[in-house]
Order: sequence, then structure tokens, then C-alpha cells
Amino acid sequence: MARAIWSGSISFGLVNIPVKLFSAISHKEVHFHMLHDADGARINLKRFCSAENVEVPYEHIVKGYELSRGRYVTVTGEELEAADPKGARTVEIQDFVELAEIDPIYYDQTYYLAPDRGAGKAYALLLDAMRRTGKVGIARVVLRSKEALCCVRPMGGALALSTMNHADEVVGLDQLELPESPAPAPRELEMAERLVESLTTGFEPSRYHDTHREKILALIERKAAGEQVVAPPEEAPAKVVNLADALAASLAAARRHPAPAQEPSAAAPARAHRTAPRREAAHTAGHRKKRGGS
Repeated sequence: MARAIWSGSISFGLVNIPVKLFSAISHKEVHFHMLHDADGARINLKRFCSAENVEVPYEHIVKGYELSRGRYVTVTGEELEAADPKGARTVEIQDFVELAEIDPIYYDQTYYLAPDRGAGKAYALLLDAMRRTGKVGIARVVLRSKEALCCVRPMGGALALSTMNHADEVVGLDQLELPESPAPAPRELEMAERLVESLTTGFEPSRYHDTHREKILALIERKAAGEQVVAPPEEAPAKVVNLADALAASLAAARRHPAPAQEPSAAAPARAHRTAPRREAAHTAGHRKKRGGS
């Protein structure tokens, strides 16, 4: 059973709905430990006081904000929560917008919101209202002592909360040195469009695997079995080819290996509740409709 990482309430207007927050993502990473190469023993990192050069136990470590070099103001967790008690316990919906208006660049981490005890009716009311109107809520919440802009939206039979980047955190395209490119030749553009169409299929998340992680785990298994691993020879750099020739070859390869047909998937959140407005599934289905592009 999933364990709640936060509890509070959703507020919109004068309505407050007690909820619990759960992680929606479980990252599958290969974790390595630091070892001493001489004997294979674990390396331990210790917290030392720079003034006394002694190890400091965790219970004696506090947070400090540097006002000027070497001058700090210390704060406790209780003081941080007291500075914004409502924000620390409330997902405060400030506006409702169309999901398609939110560019994916703003999204960060996704969580599930579930009703707390006795809040099922009000929770279902908000969920159904958002489904029927096709709108999502833009809210603010304080998580881990940091305010987060977030999007609250229907996802299957529950509400999802996706934390978002603020506008001033998104690097503008004007910061990139984009070269001025000539307009593509009509024939090349037509072939590129055909290639895109030939590779187009339905989004099935289970089709995409972390192949790098799989290769690392296979490497670890081979080494654990006593096999000596030898690096493969480096591939020769690809020859520069004519763009039109590359497009033609890609189209030929796509015809030999067409994109897989879309299959119904009961596990895909975007396919749940097909009677709901289509915008409900837009984020999960890869944001096919975007404004301004990204």
C-alpha cells in the first residue's frame, strides 16, 4: 500500500477538501555505492564542523541563510511552517485553465491526491466538475519548505498534482544562439512530413524501456558471474550524406518496419474514463495539442 508523504487540503473558493499526497513516480535507477578500491569497504561521508573540526550529529544541525559572508540567520522547521501556515497545509487552487494551454516545459514532478477520511463526496465533486468542464486547476502549495506552483487535474479515477516551474525559472529561447536557417526545399519538407506520418502511432508508455539501465544491469550481472568485460571498438563516425538521400532512405526503412498498431491498454491512465472530456488525458498522452510549440 502506498504511503502518504503529505496531508492537508485542497481549497477552491470556500470549499476545503482534506486530502493526502502520494508519489506517482517510482524512479528505477541503478544505485552505486562509493568503495575503497584497495579493500572494497564502503566510504562513509561525515558532517564536520568547520570551526571545531569535529563530527556533528544530525540532531545538532540547523538550517541557516547567509546574509553576508560568514553571517547567518538560523531557522527551524517550525518557524518555516509558521511563516506560511496555510501554504504548508493547503493546495490552494487560484485559477482554472485549459490543459492544452500549459506547455510541458513547465511540468516537474507528479503526485496523486487521494481524499482523506470523510472527504470522498467533496473530492468526487471536484473531480467530476473538472472532467465535465475540461479544466485543470492552477494552485500553489508548500512542499519540503519550498512553494511550488502546481497543476491539479483529473487522471483516471483520481486527481493528479504536477508541480511546475515558475515563469522566471524557464530559460527563454532568446538565450540560445539559434542559427538562421534557409527555408527547407519543398521536396525535402514533403519527405520529412511523410516520414513523420509513417512513424506516427498511439502513445503506449509500456513500449518504451530504459535500455541504458538494462545494459548497466546486464553488465553488473556479467561481472558478478566472473566475466571479464571488454569495451567494444568505437564505431566509425557516420559519413555526411545528402539530406534528401537520408530522408528517402528513412522512408524506405519505415515502409519495411512500420510503426506498431495501437493496442488498447487498461493500464494507461489516459485511456480511463473515455466518456470524460478529451482534455483530461492530454498531459498523459504526451500533450499532442500545444500552444507555441516547445
